[in-house]
Amino acid sequence: MEEILQFSFLGNTLFAYCIAIGGILVTWIVVRLIRKQVINFLKKLTARSSTNLDDLVIEIAERFVIPYVYLLVNYHILTQLQLLPVVERIAAAAFYVISTYFLVRLINFVIHSVVVGYMERKNEPPERIKQVTGMLLVVKAVTWGMGLVMLADNLGYDVTTIIAGLGVGGIAIALAAQNILGDLFSYFVIFFDKPFEIGDFIIVDGNFGVVEKIGIKTSHVRSPDGQQLVMPNAEMVKSVIHNYKRLQRRRVIFSIGVVYQTSPAKLRKVRDIIQQIVTPYEEVTFDRTHLKSFGDFSVNFEIVYYIESADYAIFMEMHHNISLEIFEQFEKHGIEFAFPTQTLYVNQQGGDAATNGEKQYNNHQLTTAG
Repeated sequence: MEEILQFSFLGNTLFAYCIAIGGILVTWIVVRLIRKQVINFLKKLTARSSTNLDDLVIEIAERFVIPYVYLLVNYHILTQLQLLPVVERIAAAAFYVISTYFLVRLINFVIHSVVVGYMERKNEPPERIKQVTGMLLVVKAVTWGMGLVMLADNLGYDVTTIIAGLGVGGIAIALAAQNILGDLFSYFVIFFDKPFEIGDFIIVDGNFGVVEKIGIKTSHVRSPDGQQLVMPNAEMVKSVIHNYKRLQRRRVIFSIGVVYQTSPAKLRKVRDIIQQIVTPYEEVTFDRTHLKSFGDFSVNFEIVYYIESADYAIFMEMHHNISLEIFEQFEKHGIEFAFPTQTLYVNQQGGDAATNGEKQYNNHQLTTAG
């Protein structure tokens, strides 16, 4: 039996191979027990806590730490054997590749979990979480790039040339894709600054509608007539964005004009009439009414009040009712609305002076409506 165990093959005794296989089996059994007993026990324990940090730590241990420790132990067991140089190099290269793979995945997993967990604690809507998930793809790609460079360095390659090539290539790509990069950075601005979100009603450069999608390059807006407007993010960031979704109340300002024949007593009544019309509405806060100017055709009053709602339908309904009541009350008090007029003075005798005689129509004036 002893002679069998001392049998040598490829530079190692049979006993050494048995020790290596036994070590691998024992490590596998220990890992299985840890996963089945310890991890499950810790999961039940952390389920009672209010924080998610301990859950994250356990998930990292289960998905990354334990498998990598199993790999590391097995690798060290194999390196105790006398291996052929080519096999040793292959094993070392495989170990570096797998180690890099685990490390990059661990970093990306931690970044993703921390960012998404933070947004969930901030009660961000699902659309925002989807946006940040898409944005994290760029971060993950950069992490994989750095991991590959590190792997090449561990494998003995000259990474200086690679980094220099990536730098030159990056500059060339940046110059060739300025517009795309501009939209990408504008997407970051929209995401972090939040000038609008999905579901908001916005107006940008005369285009308006409800935001349906915020992409990396473009944002999609659905106009009231059903058209889909595809707007580049860079152009939107450069423009003034009117976000009506965030209105808390609407300020209504408009003017009305009455004829110059209105008596001073009736002009003084205009403010009280307007205030008495607006005040009873619970959704409306009266601000002011003033005689603003003497126009070419009318005495102009400016009226200002607030609709205590951002709903456009409520705004239009209130303004509709108030406008009708103003019309009714002015008619009741004999206050006449003005409209653009032009008065022509006709010389009856053909003389040069208008004082020689005037022929007047329509209340002693020949008046044409503009």
